Amino acid sequence: MSNSFLEIKGVSKKFGNIVALDNINLDISKSELFSLLGSSGCGKSTLLRIIAGFEKPDSGSIILDGEDITNLPPHLRPLNMMFQNYALFPHLNISQNIEFGLKEENLPKNEILERTREILNLLELTGLEKRKIYEISGGQQQRVALARCLVKKPKLLLLDEPFAGLDQAESSKLIKLLFNIKKNMPILLIEHDMEAVFALADQISVLNEGEIIESGSVEK
Repeated sequence: MSNSFLEIKGVSKKFGNIVALDNINLDISKSELFSLLGSSGCGKSTLLRIIAGFEKPDSGSIILDGEDITNLPPHLRPLNMMFQNYALFPHLNISQNIEFGLKEENLPKNEILERTREILNLLELTGLEKRKIYEISGGQQQRVALARCLVKKPKLLLLDEPFAGLDQAESSKLIKLLFNIKKNMPILLIEHDMEAVFALADQISVLNEGEIIESGSVEK
């Protein structure tokens, strides 16, 4: 039996005549942060969207924690994806943004409050709960988006260019946060910031024109 937590088996995807992914095979263990590298248009985001359920592969399968999730709709997959544009609700304050998914699941009010408090503390957002999204910095907005993912306690976290647009101070803070998070949750990361990738990643695969051309572990 495979020890992989996430198995990507023979995944291929075309958009018209364009081959986005060509027979991708990856194994990701439960105790690692895995990074996908490659230039724009190489297929990284397509693969992430297929894992999240926002795109369907033409062939192949996605196995998460022993369960075939290839045909599951996104809201039924035990994972969360943080989008590059954060996709926050501007009319809601920080707490309301974080609580949104928990309320959709009809969890008890006391559990929602407790989980929200915990994640606000973890991501150093305590004291900002009542602020609207436009009242906080870009780095703080990014941590709210991350908090909204983590508060649902997913089995897998998908991150699409989380360091884009952050200054050095915010990038350093995010590296520290993700380093702690990955101890308890596998993370699949798409990122161009090589410094962040080599500080965080345990395994790296390089994509080029829809194919994996190199894979390896990162020496710490």
